[in-house]
Amino acid sequence: MAAVRHFLDAIKFEHTVFALPFAYVAMVLAADGWPGWHVVVWVTLAMAGARTLAMSVNRLADRFIDAANPRTAKRHLPTGLLTPAQVTTAAVLSAVLLLLSAWMLNPLCLLLSPLAVLFLVGYSYTKRFTWLSHWILGFTDGIAAAGGWVAVRATFDPPVYVLWLALTVWIAGFDLIYACQDVEFDRRHGLHSVPARFGIPTALTTARACHLLTIAAFALLGWMMGLGVLYWLGVLAVAALLVYEHSLVSPTDLSKLDVAFFNVNGYIAVILFFSVIGGRLA
Repeated sequence: MAAVRHFLDAIKFEHTVFALPFAYVAMVLAADGWPGWHVVVWVTLAMAGARTLAMSVNRLADRFIDAANPRTAKRHLPTGLLTPAQVTTAAVLSAVLLLLSAWMLNPLCLLLSPLAVLFLVGYSYTKRFTWLSHWILGFTDGIAAAGGWVAVRATFDPPVYVLWLALTVWIAGFDLIYACQDVEFDRRHGLHSVPARFGIPTALTTARACHLLTIAAFALLGWMMGLGVLYWLGVLAVAALLVYEHSLVSPTDLSKLDVAFFNVNGYIAVILFFSVIGGRLA
């Protein structure tokens, strides 16, 4: 049980809130209401498997980098609280759960699941060769929305691409902010990020541009799906939270970065979920 607790803490299981609501959003929009328990259960299991796989591989891939970085040196693998074998086992079991869930949903989900696994495993390595890693992470998390939509309709339709875009730039934006705290370390160790390549001011400006595009994409989604007033109120609330998030950080003060990264973005995910439900029903 101690190993399980350490593992759940290591992969920040509670941060599934960032992506899971958008799988549900996509399901509700694709079904134009309740998608049925079969879809809800298997999409939930697929999401749990996907995120656990991604975070397990991320911790394995970065364990030596984490050990060298003072900010992350006390994580579970560098300190020996978990072993690589334990985390590898969790990654394999998570991949099996994801593939099983896709098989239980529909043939297109199963057909696309190996491609999803490729992104879930591969994104952790992208910072070794490109500063576009922020957007690759966002695209990978956006698979949650695509999966929720395809689970219901077994096809891709224009609204899901807009939702996928919104997630891509939203997550890329806050990953740009998060990466600002490791600029010097990344430069010394040859890791790629926008802050390390172009500087913190440019990274924060780029993050603001990403989040402006996020709001534009959510507005387009609301127009395409004919969502009601509660959805638009939710979008306004998200815009206000993004403004607040950016007010917490500056090129000379990153002390409140954890608040910006975890708390605010968790609220955004939950607000958008309930605003879509309300906008669909109202």
